Amino acid sequence: MALSYKARRRWSLIILLIGLPLYIMVAISILALMGRPPIWVELLVYIVLGILWALPFKAVFKGIGREDPDKDETKDI
Repeated sequence: MALSYKARRRWSLIILLIGLPLYIMVAISILALMGRPPIWVELLVYIVLGILWALPFKAVFKGIGREDPDKDETKDI
C-alpha cells in the first residue's frame, strides 16, 4: 500500500518534528549510560546513529521536495 504525496508530506513532518528529537534524546541517553567514551568513539556512534535513523524512512522522504505529481494542472488555468 503506497502512501499518497500528501500523506508522505504529513508523515515526513511528524517524523522530523516529533520522531527525530525523540530519537536524539534516546541516543544521548544510551551513550550517557555507557559513561563518557573517548571523543572519537562518541563521534563515530553519533555518525552511525545519524545515518541509521533515516534508512527506515527513505520511502517517506523520497520526492517530498518536488511538486505534487498527482496535482491536476488544468485546475490552475
